[in-house]
Amino acid sequence: MGLFDRLRGGDGSRVAFIGIDGVPYSLIRDEPETFPNLHDVIESGGGGAIDSIVPPESSACWPSLTTGVNPGETGVYGFQDREVGSYDTYVPMGRDVQADRVWDRVTDAGRDATVLNVPVTFPPQRNVQRMVSGFLSPGIEKGSHPESVGDYLDSIGYRIDTNAKLGHQDDKSEFIADAHETIDARHEAFLNYVREDDWDLFFGVFMTTDRVNHFLFKDYEQDGEYKQEFLEFYEKVDEYIGEIRAELDDDVTLVVASDHGFTSEDYEVHLNQWLEDEGWLSFEDEDHDSLEDISDDTTAYSFIPGRFYVNLEDREPRGSVPESEYEDVRAELKEELLALEGPDGRPVVDRVVPKEEAFDGAHDEIAPDLVAIPNHGFDLKAGFSGADDVFSVGPRNGMHSFENATLLSDAEDVSVPEGTDLFDVTPTLLDLLDVEFDAREFDGETLV
Repeated sequence: MGLFDRLRGGDGSRVAFIGIDGVPYSLIRDEPETFPNLHDVIESGGGGAIDSIVPPESSACWPSLTTGVNPGETGVYGFQDREVGSYDTYVPMGRDVQADRVWDRVTDAGRDATVLNVPVTFPPQRNVQRMVSGFLSPGIEKGSHPESVGDYLDSIGYRIDTNAKLGHQDDKSEFIADAHETIDARHEAFLNYVREDDWDLFFGVFMTTDRVNHFLFKDYEQDGEYKQEFLEFYEKVDEYIGEIRAELDDDVTLVVASDHGFTSEDYEVHLNQWLEDEGWLSFEDEDHDSLEDISDDTTAYSFIPGRFYVNLEDREPRGSVPESEYEDVRAELKEELLALEGPDGRPVVDRVVPKEEAFDGAHDEIAPDLVAIPNHGFDLKAGFSGADDVFSVGPRNGMHSFENATLLSDAEDVSVPEGTDLFDVTPTLLDLLDVEFDAREFDGETLV
């Protein structure tokens, strides 16, 4: 689709986007019997593995996927962010996303959008015809627009999220049953609004896939106890996407994507404990559980996943590192991170990304100074209450990966070349929708 096509006007095309949170492309590629419908999508159009963002954490990924810009523009860097000029922290919500979402651009063009279960969209926006907030929403009633939506969702047993605590149990049966119940209701809601709403953009996300991966992915990769249950769950995911596709009119393009990849987890790595052990981080007293409790002589601290902040003078309230020493401190921390080894002797960190290589925009004042991207098997944690050891084995056996996210479309003119990443999704959707845009506004580019 060229520039002339985008400027023609008229009603334009329509797009249905289905998110499959955390589903790696290699899983789809290697299991054609589990994913016949997604393989048909690939055969009709195309697809492939794409990169996530730095850091590959859902709270940062979905704002970037739905805006086409990096966290320096969205203002969201992870599940926990720090207030400017303070040690206070907060959990970013939809109102904290500072860049225009793809559905904002669609509605600004006089078109309609239905948006369901996208993480980091609470409170629901009123500028779309229908929105049900996803991950981090406190509940259906407050997370639904218009208000009447909540009554319908309650009637079908809809849930904002799976009960992930059930995955902590040794017996995963109850967790698996809960995951099925959650995705069953999600699919029923998706089908209902695909049929009922007169939308130009339908945007719905299955997040239960991420939850299942966290607790069963190693069972899949290493022929564990729950491998069959894992594949049976994904047979249902594929079936549901096939049913949604069957409901779409001929003028609708289907796009399916995930926000990051997945791999097996061997160890949790408690990075603030490591920083404390190595003399980078200290606390005012033994009773500590938050960033506010760090002492004045702290040099660096960490947030998940793998975000590191220098305790810098005139930026942090009690900064101990002068600006003149900033680069040397950062270089030393990077070197020590790259030298960190796990209990099995493997390097924990694959690479360390300086902030200027990953973040650029009007909201980069709270950007981490470094981001560590781990090697497969090492899940980077960062609590402030202390840990018994730097390395531990937790209840999860799957973790996010930067590479190997998924992007598929049944449009013949969409390609997924090497080097594609999350930033390319929004300009591609706008191009498919015939919505005008300035390519310079995005960190990605259209794949059409």
